[in-house]
Amino acid sequence: MVNTLKNFKLHPLVDPKFINTSLATYEQNGVKKSWEIVKAHDSVAILIYHKEKQAFVLVEQFRPAVYLNNDNGLTIELCAGIVDKNLSLEQIAKEEIEEECGYDIALERIEEITSFHTSVGFAGSRQILYYAEVNESMKVSEGGGVDAEMIEVVYLPIKEAKALIFDVSIAKTPGLMFAFMWWFEQQKNG
Repeated sequence: MVNTLKNFKLHPLVDPKFINTSLATYEQNGVKKSWEIVKAHDSVAILIYHKEKQAFVLVEQFRPAVYLNNDNGLTIELCAGIVDKNLSLEQIAKEEIEEECGYDIALERIEEITSFHTSVGFAGSRQILYYAEVNESMKVSEGGGVDAEMIEVVYLPIKEAKALIFDVSIAKTPGLMFAFMWWFEQQKNG
């Protein structure tokens, strides 16, 4: 993915749409404490396996917060999206699969794996992890997201997934690494 970025600056957040910052004050075991918190939406993430290609369908995406730490901002991630619509979690997962990766999959073929909390030091949002299998007959578009998102679909062969987990030169999420480990455990026990 070509990433031509200019004039990156940080500004105070005014009228936030997706997060709210707060200072939590509380008393714990008789000690007064405070903690800076970011209230953010929960999210869904989907590990997608392409049966014919024997590959995981992932997304490469520009993330401004990662850019602050690696001067590139590109991450390899699971297909994912925030829970900000009055739809079931599975319906949101289905929409994200089509928008980001270009596959139309039936709701009943989206399997919940588990959920966990992310960014627990400052946000603690819940992410629900799903699994889905696709093939070329389900392909309806090239994906890439909506609203000028900078998303590129990536097909990662199974044999390269374990190496990606431990490749520190590639920015990735803990959810992606967990999902791969879950998948390999399922194959071992299946």
